[in-house]
Amino acid sequence: MDLLPKCDANYVPLTPIAFLKRANVVYSNRTSVIYEGTRFTWSQTYERCCRLADSLRSLNVGKNDVVSVLAPNIPAVYEMHFAVPMAGAVLNAINTRLDAKNIATILSHSGAKLFFVDYQYVELASEALSLLNGVAPSIIACIDDTDTPTGVRFGQLEYEQLVQSGNPGYTGELVQDEWDPIALNYTSGTTSAPKGVVYSHRGAYLSTLSLILGWEMGNAPVYLWSLPMFHCNGWTFPWGVAARGGTNVCLRSTTAKDVYHNIAEHSVTHMCCAPIVFNILLEAKPHERREITSPVEILTGGAPPPASLIPKIERLGFHVTHGYGLTESNGPALVCEWQKKWNKLPQQDQAKLKARQGISVLTLADADVKDLDTMASVPRDGKTMGEIVLRGSGIMKGYFKDPEATSKAFRNGWFATGDIAVIHPDGYLEIKDRSKDVIISGGENISSVELESVLYRHPRVLEAAVVAMPHPKWGESPCAFISVKKNYNGDTNDVKESEIIVYCRKNLPRFMVPKRVEFMAELPKTSTGKIQKFQLRALAQNFVVNENLPSKIITGPIQLPASGQVNTQVQG
Repeated sequence: MDLLPKCDANYVPLTPIAFLKRANVVYSNRTSVIYEGTRFTWSQTYERCCRLADSLRSLNVGKNDVVSVLAPNIPAVYEMHFAVPMAGAVLNAINTRLDAKNIATILSHSGAKLFFVDYQYVELASEALSLLNGVAPSIIACIDDTDTPTGVRFGQLEYEQLVQSGNPGYTGELVQDEWDPIALNYTSGTTSAPKGVVYSHRGAYLSTLSLILGWEMGNAPVYLWSLPMFHCNGWTFPWGVAARGGTNVCLRSTTAKDVYHNIAEHSVTHMCCAPIVFNILLEAKPHERREITSPVEILTGGAPPPASLIPKIERLGFHVTHGYGLTESNGPALVCEWQKKWNKLPQQDQAKLKARQGISVLTLADADVKDLDTMASVPRDGKTMGEIVLRGSGIMKGYFKDPEATSKAFRNGWFATGDIAVIHPDGYLEIKDRSKDVIISGGENISSVELESVLYRHPRVLEAAVVAMPHPKWGESPCAFISVKKNYNGDTNDVKESEIIVYCRKNLPRFMVPKRVEFMAELPKTSTGKIQKFQLRALAQNFVVNENLPSKIITGPIQLPASGQVNTQVQG
């Protein structure tokens, strides 16, 4: 049997580009993309991607060249997920909420050859380019998707002109090696400086299959782009929607009004989001809402969803599935796969089960929780904590230009996530914290996630985050940062620190009760809704335990200058 040959007939490199080519043949006349007044079919999307790929090749963009894009969830970014790798290049979708300095760092580190900029971000991109000191991308192109294009607003080229000038008969460069890079994504930097994560064609293909299977995404879904495509390539769903012959409903911004309108207008069946979007939908004003007449599947991740929010969002007409992953795992690597026997449980118990991170997706070889000192698996008792480790073809190739960080992340054949979790007797994982967020108080390990879940059950708490603050006796103690829902008078100042602490004492062991509560108008977040705890930790390091201090409302943005000190605007 060893003599049987591997040949072109029985071995083809895996690549998600194949999903588009198949959609062009099988779903040719189905609607592929909806964006405001624009609609494309799959045959049109395929042709546009072929044209764009050909234009990229004519600009001498080829194998392993990086093409960066700074744009919201518009058709151009969707098309680039196919056209850029069809040209042999690597797509780098940049977080639109970064500042100019961070964008400049990414452009410099990635060595981007071509930089696409949406007209909305021209000023931001211009500032970033001015910081590059002569090492800017050699080609700059503007994306102008307005109804009345005004031509090139920025750079040498315009996106739609590139599409129209390309050859529709160009079918792309053949992928010779499925290990070749397809995308370069930068981590959100919630706990450290952003790193460049490289995905392979193989990893992207298998991760895509995992999610459409694990989420049970059927044929012809209508998918609402409420999750940024720059976040882990939209958790692989640019490729996944093509694989199922679905419709992409693009959104320039994720507002309650736009989400409800598009769900009603286009009969949306699926969407992804961070839990922060739950609050956006739940807090929507009456005139922003539209009735949801058929269930909308929501895959949520990026941060653990508070169990108390799940029944609230489901009462609106959504059905929640919880996933867990990282930039390094091509998006979700675990999905909380629902079991029919759980349908008999009380709603509150169902919500707690849905809040767990779940079990590995099908194409992940293994997921476990281990003691990294011994690499022994923790008992499946739902109590013993360890670090989540993963391995499989969906894991990144490594960190771009950073072999030291790559080596540190890959330990003994596993990718160490940095997330602290337990395994329940049924094999489902549940995160308790980031390793940097565990609070050690007098020898007791306090899970900030567990404390936050209690805070979210308070009827006036809108957002909550818990970090460690110094304690003269116990070393560390919990400090809670919360934002408050407005009362019937539109006021938030009626909720006091003492009320929150009394509430926590009724619902938590005494050692877990926050020693200080800070009220913020809004907690600092990444573009995908992750609370940036490193900013809160820096702020909390300046606090001291003093129960006589009045609570404060922090209303201004948190800034972290080079000194490490935190500047805020505080109202007494």
